[in-house]
Amino acid sequence: MLRDTIKAETIAAMKAGDKERTATLRLIGAKIKDRDIELRTSSKEIDDEALVTEVLQKMAKQRKESITMYVDGGRDELAAKEQSELVVIEEFLPQQMSEEETKAAIEAIKSDIGATSIKDMGKVMGELKARHGAELDMTKASAMVKESLT
Repeated sequence: MLRDTIKAETIAAMKAGDKERTATLRLIGAKIKDRDIELRTSSKEIDDEALVTEVLQKMAKQRKESITMYVDGGRDELAAKEQSELVVIEEFLPQQMSEEETKAAIEAIKSDIGATSIKDMGKVMGELKARHGAELDMTKASAMVKESLT
């Protein structure tokens, strides 16, 4: 399981004395625990792998946005720190689909559900997330879906 892998990697990083990696892995563990606490009061049940992947995707997205802002603001040292965290986070994410694979998946879903116009974008996006949510950057996928439906 992904959660166990992250814990094992945290211990290995601590033993190796890699402070930056240890800090990032601890941050990941803390975010996962926060999400666990949020879900205690929720009535819906989420698969553990999906939960951890969702947390990692959110963290990766935040890092990418921060890197862009820091670079635009001329704060390269902070961008480098965020980039090093992003590298560690992406180690645990599933391999992302290529642009060609994403377009093929979109076309398959469009034909499966009979989507023809921009009005069907919500249906296509919902199905895309259900089938390939872990392997896709949904922001980029959204632009591709919009382009294919217009």
